[in-house]
Amino acid sequence: MKSKSLAQVTDFDLKLLRIFKTVSECGSFSAAESLLGITRSAISLHMSDLEKRLGMRLCQRGRAGFALTDEGRDILHHSDSMMAAIENFRQQVNQMHKHMRGEFNIGIINNLVTQPRMRITDALDSLRKNGPEIRLNLSMSTAADIERGLMDGRLHVGALPLTSPMSGLNYSQLYDEKSMLYCSNTHPLFNMDVEPDDETLIQYDAIVPSFRMTAETIGMHQMLNCTATATDREGIAFLILTGRFIGFLPDHYAAQWVEKKLMRAIAPERMHFSSKIAIVTRKGRRPNAILEHFLHALDL
Repeated sequence: MKSKSLAQVTDFDLKLLRIFKTVSECGSFSAAESLLGITRSAISLHMSDLEKRLGMRLCQRGRAGFALTDEGRDILHHSDSMMAAIENFRQQVNQMHKHMRGEFNIGIINNLVTQPRMRITDALDSLRKNGPEIRLNLSMSTAADIERGLMDGRLHVGALPLTSPMSGLNYSQLYDEKSMLYCSNTHPLFNMDVEPDDETLIQYDAIVPSFRMTAETIGMHQMLNCTATATDREGIAFLILTGRFIGFLPDHYAAQWVEKKLMRAIAPERMHFSSKIAIVTRKGRRPNAILEHFLHALDL
């Protein structure tokens, strides 16, 4: 490619450089596809655009596989330095004002608010108390979307189930969450006096989540006749409350319906599993006073 000078670095350039960094860390377009949430063809277009803007070839891709060029390695190094400088500038501004200010972006999986140990709520309270000018941006999302947001820099921190950790992220266990099998008060199992065995349970339609699960959780669902799917725990609750399905829910989330006798746990001594909910940040993150205060408030 012909050499050219880059007159200025725009927000779009930063976006392309973040995509380039993610692809480099993953080692291929296909591996970065699910993490970035865009197709390989879109990644290829972004990479070509970045190369045109910089006037140099950054990587080799094709049948021989993916590999950074010498220029690509240099650009990756320089972009890391630039991102660090930008973050350092933000932190210096915070220090000049003698208090925390700016935006704090956190992603949380759905239906965690009913967890009785209010560690996230208390940490957000502490953050707001000590930084009243901080703008809190909280998004409820899937685990995969939260991980993508952390990797591309949109999120500072996330809270999600610990199923298959990604190499570019740090996971710190926050909660142990117990889930049990539930039916509604209009389901035939609700008034059954005898605890149903496996042969009985498999006669009834059940729900399987479409999100990632641990091996233990997958094993539990393989014991059921799963004829419906749901993308999150609220969707599972909706289907259970129809009276047509049984499904697993966290006990703290199901408690609101159990107390009203609208749901009951089925074979609770046998049909249950535990999940770990983790606080997740990106590895190698730059110093951030807001994030560090939040993590300290969580005792992490």
